[in-house]
This record gives sequence, C-alpha cells and structure tokens, in this order.
Amino acid sequence: MPAAIVAERLTKTYQVKVRDAGLGGAVRALVRPRYREVRAVEAISFQVERGEIVAFLGPNGAGKTTTLKMLTGLLYPTAGRAHVAGFTPWDGGSAFKRRIALVLGNKQQLLWDLPPEETFQLNQAIYAVPATEFQARRDELVALLDLAEVMDKPVRQLSLGERMKCELAAALLHRPEILFLDEPTLGLDVTAQEAVRGFLCAYRARHGATILLTSHYMADVTALASRVLIINRGRLLYDGALQALVARMAHTKRLELVLGDGVSREQLAAFGEVREFRFPNAVLEVPRDQATAASARLLASVPVVDLSIQDPALEDVIRRAFAEGTEGGA
Repeated sequence: MPAAIVAERLTKTYQVKVRDAGLGGAVRALVRPRYREVRAVEAISFQVERGEIVAFLGPNGAGKTTTLKMLTGLLYPTAGRAHVAGFTPWDGGSAFKRRIALVLGNKQQLLWDLPPEETFQLNQAIYAVPATEFQARRDELVALLDLAEVMDKPVRQLSLGERMKCELAAALLHRPEILFLDEPTLGLDVTAQEAVRGFLCAYRARHGATILLTSHYMADVTALASRVLIINRGRLLYDGALQALVARMAHTKRLELVLGDGVSREQLAAFGEVREFRFPNAVLEVPRDQATAASARLLASVPVVDLSIQDPALEDVIRRAFAEGTEGGA
C-alpha cells in the first residue's frame, strides 16, 4: 500500500522586493525594482505511512506552514513533487479535498455570530455528506469532544478551547483520511490541550487516520507522535524516531532528587552540575554515560529519599537540534 503522504524534493521560492530606506529608496524600488530570492522550503523529502502520527517541528519561519500548504494544494511548489492520498495536491480538485482536512490553530472556519451547529450543516452541504451519515458522525464527534452544551451557543460566546474543539469537529465531519494540523492547541489552557490530544488519539484509533502535526508544545509531540521531522530555514534536518533524536542530541541526563536532612548544595556539586537546588528537591546534570555510576555514588554517600534519572527536557533537545543543524552538525 502506498504511503499516505509523499514529498519529493519539495521547494518553494519567493521573489521579495528589496527596498532601501528613505524617499530615494522608495523611488528606486518603483522605477528600477530589485528582488532577492527567499527559499521558504528547500528540496525536502519524506513519507508518512497510513495511520501514522508524525510531528513536524521547527522554529517560527522554518517552513512548516508553507510545506503544509503545498501538501494540501493551497500553494504550488517551485520545484519537486508530492502525492497525498494518491493525488497530486494542487491538481486533485474536489475529490482530493474530500480526503483531507487542514486545521490552522490561528484561523477559524466557524461563523462568529452563529452556533457551531450551523457551520456543521454548512460543511455537510459543501462535502455532500448524506443526512444519515452526517448525523452519526456529528453525534460521534460531539461525544468525543464533549460539545453537547455548546452546540447552540453563538461562537463568539465560546472559550478558546471550546472553539478549537468545534473547529476540529467541523473539519472532520466529512471523515478525512489525512489530517494536517497546524498548532491545534495554540493558546489553549492545559485542560483544553489534554482534551484535544485525547480526542486525536481516539479519532486515529477509531478511523486509522494519518496525522501530520505541527506544534510548539512539546507535550503535544510526546503525547501523540513517536516520529518527528525537524525543519529549519527550509531544510529538513532530521527524520526519525523521537527517542532516537533524544539519544543522539542529549549528551546529559538529569538526576532528580528528594534529599534527606543535612544535604547541602556543595555536597551535591561533587557528583555533577547542580541545575536546581530547593531543599529538599534538587536536580543534577551528569554526562549521559555516567548517569548510573553517579546515581550509585550519590546513594552511597548522602541521604537520598528518592532519585529518578530523566532525559533533558524535550524543548532543550529540539533547540539543540535546530542549532546544530543550522551549523551543519545534524
């Protein structure tokens, strides 16, 4: 069975007008315009298998959203090819659009002054969903996302979390097989974020959906995806398992401690770098290959109530991947 998403050396280049400062610069830009080439995405290639959830990571301006827009047919690439659900996205027409959904965390399709139910019915008409199927899908999504109490409220009266859950439901009424999610938990509180993550896991389990997800929240990544793509300055830096990335980029381990009476910061410094010390809690950082030995020495030398060995925060690992990739090290 072919992969759900295939990108082959996808490239998107823009011509941006160069304008010097001042009135003279404005006149020259009008009379003799100059342009510089900006490569938003540069020859990236990857595949996403059917039913897989993959996180697409990168700093702001890295090219993530541009890539998603090419894969959903909103932008034509400057070079390269793509196949999504068996279609070339920019030539697929309505048959292709029925197979995918694109949810942008900073955009909305809900009608502001009308209740979500009205947008649901509009999408039913747009996608020609039969009435019996529409009702069953609507009821399933409302139950999964706990939306029963908000369906008849104007969208403007809903919280951000309620609106995002309604956005997801509206985007899935036509039962797409591939979901492109761009920051779906942007700005949500912890409870709403957890609700959206739980829904995506449940929806994927029920329907075998393929999900390509961008997010700046590492909790989204760890909860949903076992594989990550990392992009920076339009170039693909990494494509592989999340845990393999951590093992590759994290050169240290964190020893998280609950200390017994009388242990000082100075005592702990003999076993590693003290990153935090708020008695009785402390965090030591030690070289990755010395974590077990350092833990044994600690337990033998100072009173320790509890000790756990952890990888560095995923945010730190991803940040290092960005930096080393930019310098040619990834």
